[in-house]
Amino acid sequence: MSRLRFLSSVILMLSSLLAAHAAFAQGNLRVGAARVDITPPSEPDNPPSGKYAHEKLYVRAIVLDNGATRAALIGADQGGLPEQVWLTASKQIAAELNCPVENIVMSATHTHSGWGPGGFPGMRGLAPNPNAPPPPIVGHILDAVRQAKANLQPARVGFGTGHSYLNVNRDAIDPQTHLWTQEPNLEGSSDKTVAVVEFVGANGEPIAVYMDYAMHPVNGFLTGITSADFAGATSRYVEQAFDDKTVAVFVQGASGDQNPLYLRASTNTLASRSGVPITGYVLTREPVEAPIRDGKVKPTPPDPKVRDALERVMESEGVLLGEEVIRVTSNIERLNASPGITGEQKMVTCPGRKRTDTAREGTPGTYEDGPPVDIRLGVLRIGDIALTSVDAELYSEIGKRLKRESPMANTFMVTLADGMANSGYIPNDTAFGAYTFQVLGSRLKPGCAETAIVNGLLDLITTSEK
Repeated sequence: MSRLRFLSSVILMLSSLLAAHAAFAQGNLRVGAARVDITPPSEPDNPPSGKYAHEKLYVRAIVLDNGATRAALIGADQGGLPEQVWLTASKQIAAELNCPVENIVMSATHTHSGWGPGGFPGMRGLAPNPNAPPPPIVGHILDAVRQAKANLQPARVGFGTGHSYLNVNRDAIDPQTHLWTQEPNLEGSSDKTVAVVEFVGANGEPIAVYMDYAMHPVNGFLTGITSADFAGATSRYVEQAFDDKTVAVFVQGASGDQNPLYLRASTNTLASRSGVPITGYVLTREPVEAPIRDGKVKPTPPDPKVRDALERVMESEGVLLGEEVIRVTSNIERLNASPGITGEQKMVTCPGRKRTDTAREGTPGTYEDGPPVDIRLGVLRIGDIALTSVDAELYSEIGKRLKRESPMANTFMVTLADGMANSGYIPNDTAFGAYTFQVLGSRLKPGCAETAIVNGLLDLITTSEK
């Protein structure tokens, strides 16, 4: 290369860098991110292998500051974050950031195998005890937010979507019994969308990624292992792709009726814990899970070989989903350095019911009137992005309907966010005819929640535009 061409290349490169920095200088958005390890002590008789990234649990936080207000996006590798956690932590975060509570979105990845410190398995809908000390997870959340705040730096934000075919509808008719059960239903409703919000730093690489997908992290359910499941594997894969200089927060879409398509390794691991013969074929899940779930057998530590196969499946799902997230971020071209930030929340109330029978699934339930169900809705608008949130597990069709009817193209839904409704699962209206455990256990009477949630969120989106 001649000296002239070399000098021209250097000048062009410097000009590009100066132009990039000038673009950042014109904006006012700053973003910081952090992750805090919350992995609990290992069980002596079933220690982690140390081979896989998903064996660690984290709280991750992204803090936004546009000069006028601040906001926080928080994700935790937990089964859920109950009302007490939300009510306590949101007030402390709002004080720390000097922002409205409505600008905080706090959600759980919903891993079924990683409760961590202060975890709350099976505590959906319980009222908070005002006299109880705050759960330890509150301190970890606040720590992550403070670290993210300390890391604030100039940034731009963009949005993109992709697709992943790892999930499947899990409400199906058993071909032998002709009754409703839980197994892959490839003809059922399923949202394959991967929604990604990217926060890019001055060096052109992501400070943080906020990624949304609808799939239950049930691979490790009842297996006795600690894992953040595919959700944690996805986060770590994206983070490691950028040399751990990026924080990747995974959040659940409308996944109430969505499972991983491939659960053979998970079912085999349960079988190894209860003495059921293992084959290379796919075992029917319910007969293997039920004895452990219902306490009819005393489970043993899983067989090391089938456990390793399960962990490899979780890691593989994280790799595939993480690659799609990275592909989406690589193609985001419109980046906003000066987005407006506004948050809105409201409660909607629907009639409740109380179940009076105990059958798990397959037959109609019997009910009497129950207390009303309160559902917290939220919208955090970041420029032209509408991040909607619901404090429960919603069926896929509700999330899809919201996106169809939203006036904003860049709309997505985060569930299990900002507390925990006393609803149980929230099926869409037509799904109430399916006698699955999710539908039968719902504390909602049919005919209210779907429209109340969609219309409530649309109202909040409209309000946030003013």
